[in-house]
Amino acid sequence: MCGRFALFSDPTSIARALRLPPPSEGWQPRYNIAPGTWITGVLRYSTDGDPLFDDVWWGYRPHWAGSSGPEPINARAEKLNSSKYFRGAFHKHRCLIPASGWYEWLPGEGAKQPYFFARQDREPLFLGAIWEPLDDDTACCAIITEPARGIARDIHDRMPLVLDDQSLEAWLDPDLVERDAIRAAVHHLEAEALTAWPVSTRVNRSDQEGPSLVEPLDP
Repeated sequence: MCGRFALFSDPTSIARALRLPPPSEGWQPRYNIAPGTWITGVLRYSTDGDPLFDDVWWGYRPHWAGSSGPEPINARAEKLNSSKYFRGAFHKHRCLIPASGWYEWLPGEGAKQPYFFARQDREPLFLGAIWEPLDDDTACCAIITEPARGIARDIHDRMPLVLDDQSLEAWLDPDLVERDAIRAAVHHLEAEALTAWPVSTRVNRSDQEGPSLVEPLDP
């Protein structure tokens, strides 16, 4: 799953990777982003519009589900095309969530040990996600997960769908709507490009913030 992540990468470098103008206001570094908050996304609000940076609510609920519908934070890649809840957004409302890395917890005796995952080269990550419009002209989203690969498999059985750099434009392409075409054009980042290290259990509390949360634990 993906239940916590960080975004402290330079907004200019993220915009450059997406071939977009830098966001007008940038954003404050966040080291402990939890569900049920506004997060930075990259999405198209119309098929003829350009991708743009905007805040989206991390918790997905289609408008037709009503206020009592579930509000998942993740969508399993294996169910995107078969689930009524996700299928429409998978074909028409795909978005990207930029991240510097994400957290996962290794089960053990006592408290679970958190790990921080990032790219080996420390470049930004782009997480595949889906979005739906809300009544107030904002949007909500769910981050897509897939079976864990590489080093991530040692910590948890799921991981976010991290896209490779060549797939970003295709993922946002509104004309790419068929499942097979999407699968042919979009690829996840190779597992060998990722690394991870144990971090402080302070990240377990969503009210904790700051760069010390991603610092490796002393051996």
